[in-house]
Amino acid sequence: MAKKTKTTDTPIPEEKPVKEKKAAKAKPATEKTSKAKTAKAESEPVAATAKKAGKAKAAPVEKAVASKPKTVKAKVAEAVQATPPVILKAVEPYSRFTDFDISLFKSGKHFKLYEKFGSHVVEFQGVVGTYFAVWAPNAQYVSVIANFNGWNRGSHSLNARWDSSGIWEGFIPNIGVGETYKYYIKSSTGEDLEKADPFALRWEVPPSTASIVVDTFYEWTDGDWMANRHEHNALDKPYSVYEVHLGSWARSPESPDQFLTYTELAHKLVPYVKDMGFTHVEFMPIMEHPYYPSWGYQISGYFAAASRYGSPQELMFLIEEFHKAGIGVILDWVPSHFPGDIHALYKFDGTHLYEHEDIRKGFHPDWKSYIFNYGRNEVRAFLISNALFWLDRYHADGLRVDAVASMLYLDYSRKHGEWEANIYGGNENLEAISFLKEFNEAVYSHFPSTQTIAEESTSFTGVSRPVYLGGLGFGMKWMMGWMHDTIDYFHEDPIHRKYHHNEITFSTIYAFTENFMLPFSHDEVVYGKGSMLRKMPGDEWQQFANLRLMYSYMFTHPGTKLLFMGAEFGQGDEWNYSQSLPWHVMQYPNHQGMAATVKALNQLYKDEPALYEKAFDFTGFEWIDGGNANDSILVYGRMGHSRADDLVIILNMTPVPRYNYRIGVPAGGKWQEIFNSDAQNLWGSGIINYHPVTADAEKWHGKDNSINITIPPLAATVFKKIPDAPAKYELKR
Repeated sequence: MAKKTKTTDTPIPEEKPVKEKKAAKAKPATEKTSKAKTAKAESEPVAATAKKAGKAKAAPVEKAVASKPKTVKAKVAEAVQATPPVILKAVEPYSRFTDFDISLFKSGKHFKLYEKFGSHVVEFQGVVGTYFAVWAPNAQYVSVIANFNGWNRGSHSLNARWDSSGIWEGFIPNIGVGETYKYYIKSSTGEDLEKADPFALRWEVPPSTASIVVDTFYEWTDGDWMANRHEHNALDKPYSVYEVHLGSWARSPESPDQFLTYTELAHKLVPYVKDMGFTHVEFMPIMEHPYYPSWGYQISGYFAAASRYGSPQELMFLIEEFHKAGIGVILDWVPSHFPGDIHALYKFDGTHLYEHEDIRKGFHPDWKSYIFNYGRNEVRAFLISNALFWLDRYHADGLRVDAVASMLYLDYSRKHGEWEANIYGGNENLEAISFLKEFNEAVYSHFPSTQTIAEESTSFTGVSRPVYLGGLGFGMKWMMGWMHDTIDYFHEDPIHRKYHHNEITFSTIYAFTENFMLPFSHDEVVYGKGSMLRKMPGDEWQQFANLRLMYSYMFTHPGTKLLFMGAEFGQGDEWNYSQSLPWHVMQYPNHQGMAATVKALNQLYKDEPALYEKAFDFTGFEWIDGGNANDSILVYGRMGHSRADDLVIILNMTPVPRYNYRIGVPAGGKWQEIFNSDAQNLWGSGIINYHPVTADAEKWHGKDNSINITIPPLAATVFKKIPDAPAKYELKR
């Protein structure tokens, strides 16, 4: 966890009138402010003229007034002279909340709390300043401590609302964007706390922990993407995701200890992802987190972009550049737990405010972190508002929700006696289930062209089914069982794979029970598990061949795809979050071949409707030969809406090439090999079916027609029927 913030020992002074010194005026934040200042500037010479006129003799002035009507400037001058200067208190009573806002907040139905809570630069009685609002229902005193008041706990106390909402608020004049601050909270038990703002839009760069007053104004230019992203995000379109940890994707060779900024990543990462052919990129959590080795999964600032990499607007620029390149952006989101850092959410007002008070529900034994109280309305509103915030302000195209399994079950990672059953005697966390349903309903009702994706590893029913059908409402679910079975199978020496044939075929039994995403994620290349390449058996050539084969299996298997960075070029070492990916290996042909394979598979995936149109429909897949365990050969078909798009995929899981191998095909005519992972430009051996193969009217594998082909070693090959003369009417199914 991050270092604790040093506390200030200044006691609360006795109540005395606070004389507000004239502070430096804040930079105007709104057009209204600018106009007000302009009007004042224009009025100053008018006032000066009026003062001069006052020194003249009375009679001539009276005569002039009587004979000539007053000008507009003269009237303004008089008004300026008559209006006394505005003198505001240290903290003025001011609120952005309506009664309706409070009602929604208390009921847990306010999903845009970021427009109300936190710090907002506003204008009050002609003076620019900052409005602060924080939820601390069990505090006896709350104040803003900051650079502008020398971190004095007693000079700028906020006002508690009268409506039992637990909200403290107030307007502080003459401070604005860039001000660093925290809240001093005197708890009901007398504990002195200094807390960062849960709704702060920016935090100091760790290990510093204060909040910063900023805005998220940005002039977006991705209108075309936003208007048409439903085409890119649909469940019947290609969805190939590149998972990225921003801090270790790449660093400057000259300064390997420094992070690339969001802007620098926009110039390097965006063209790379586009060139590789991925349709989406997924960022491991970029919300503010104090402990870098947590990879972002221990969040303290839920509404703040990680300051290590730059400002909110710089992150917006990065996302905008992805959109201009035709690439969607998914953000990892962590509503499952948060760290116990003293400056953040834990015991925020001296009580278990955000986390569940019962340690059996409120503490995660694996991660030593704290679990949100999903039964508390205000906490639900906080989390759902946070989800919508990233979709709204940052134009994110989806949220991948972390650790859903840990939320669903009360006994997750707990021994007997360490958990309490729900009211029905079961182990399901009913409050968390209700929250997830409401979260998904809110996301899809406000942003219907986005997707939510669950990282969920259990057999919980209906994760990606609509809420109205009893499901949790996610758009997709990670197929964790497929990932583990596939890696275990490929880890076996090819000579033994015939004894593990069921591991590689088992996934199709349940492949269409959910909208599955096939992930090879960061979790599989850490903690001694080795890189994807080194999981493969055999010598160097066989390892690369096996990896090309496994990726080919992933891209031709039903479901959407996800690949963690570094895996696309065959990184040899395990992922290290503290340094850049080893890009220097791209000078070698074996790694070049691996990258070319992933690029070719992405192109194949996008070009062939049979691979995506029915990704979650059992009518889009059929086994042609799934039982040849002895030869460790798999043959299956993929189908789209048109019969002309049918594909036949053959996987040879052994290093033995198969010549004159007959397979059944769904139609007669000529069949062309359109992909072969053993191609020489992919660093394969070059055993290719160069010429189209004419199908014989010979029944095989239950089909009326069959073809005789060569199957390369440790490789995948894909065949597609060459179109016949175009028919007048195309048969659809």
